[in-house]
Amino acid sequence: MPGDRLNLKEMCAKFDVTTRTLRYYEYIELIFPEKEGRTRYYGPTEFARMELILRGKRWGFSLEEIRQWLEMYDKENQQNQLEALMEMADRQLVELEDRYAQLAVTLDELRELRTRTEERLINARRTGKAS
Repeated sequence: MPGDRLNLKEMCAKFDVTTRTLRYYEYIELIFPEKEGRTRYYGPTEFARMELILRGKRWGFSLEEIRQWLEMYDKENQQNQLEALMEMADRQLVELEDRYAQLAVTLDELRELRTRTEERLINARRTGKAS
């Protein structure tokens, strides 16, 4: 069915990635498009893999970790897959929670700076000079 496959340009549009990115993912064997001559076609399997790749990137996993994650789905022993995924998720959760805490501190500092600056500006307008 034509709707089940996309060409390179359509795949890029669907996932909002560049052709260079998509070709790189193919080069490092994260996705495996069908080839007809020089044309690449991406089907439901590649759609699912791209969703996982982009989700993994959003979660902060490296491409190598994403590769390992994708390879887990190709193996039969589901318990090992799930344990490995749990370990990866636990490590990344610690990292993201640390970054989140650091970001919260940074946001508080910036809000405080903005408030102090606004107060100085209001005072300067009242008195006609910056303090």
